Amino acid sequence: MKALKDFTIQFVGLKAGEHSFEYNIDNAFFHNFEYDEFNKVNVRVDLRLIKKSTLLELFFDASGCVNVNCDVTNEPYDQNIEDKFKLVVKFGSEYNDENEDILIIPHGEYEVNVAQYIYELIVLAVPAKRVHPGIEDGTLKSDILSKLEELSPKVGENDKKNEDIDPRWNNLKKLLTDK
Repeated sequence: MKALKDFTIQFVGLKAGEHSFEYNIDNAFFHNFEYDEFNKVNVRVDLRLIKKSTLLELFFDASGCVNVNCDVTNEPYDQNIEDKFKLVVKFGSEYNDENEDILIIPHGEYEVNVAQYIYELIVLAVPAKRVHPGIEDGTLKSDILSKLEELSPKVGENDKKNEDIDPRWNNLKKLLTDK
């Protein structure tokens, strides 16, 4: 994980107050996590660190785009992402990251690595269902969409005629209107 060394912040030498860090995230960052869902990544993460005497506050702000494949057509498209995240780093007797918003590191630590938090911030900013914008507005023309349209079930007049309603339901419906 030597490649993620750039994401280690040595806070022991920083003065109390606010400090800013900027990270430009690309595909190489995600290769370190063996994550290959993105075709191309261009995300900027601005990190604001506020050092206090007893804790650190980290404010992550990610914006940019990732190129992903559509879940419907498998066509690649650029998905814009924007997300924010706040992390509080406290000092305690032992390392504890069970709470997603609070990281406890042992007394005497002098640095914190933020790569995992940046990774999670970007991955979770991408929608669970990725749909090409051309599908929603109807501008995307592809063979897959044509085939899906061709194979989709059609609701026609024949289907309505075949739906014979059990006469007992009609009697029950009368009970709803009788008051």
